[in-house]
Amino acid sequence: MDYTAHPTAIIDHGARIGPGTRIWHWVHVCAGADIGSGCSLGQNVYVGNRVRIGDKVKIQNNVSVYDGVTLEEGVFCGPSMVFTNVYNPRASIRKSSRMHSWSACPPDTSAG
Repeated sequence: MDYTAHPTAIIDHGARIGPGTRIWHWVHVCAGADIGSGCSLGQNVYVGNRVRIGDKVKIQNNVSVYDGVTLEEGVFCGPSMVFTNVYNPRASIRKSSRMHSWSACPPDTSAG
């Protein structure tokens, strides 16, 4: 093992991690992840399957990197960032060909 991992880190069998990489407290690296050399993964980072992280990437605390995301060499990720695998995000929920909208405030029904 050419990388350093805190005892609380979960590194699934099959994950590829480059030399000199440091993995801190409560990190979870999934089996299909490919992490380059000289990286730093801060506390509580999640790295999904089919994630590619280049060399010398710094990922700070509480970052989630989900399936299909690639971070190229030298990328810096600030605290609590989320890289999602939702390619067409919507703020509404589609159900049975009807569109349901969510509002922060219910409609005013007192006027009459």
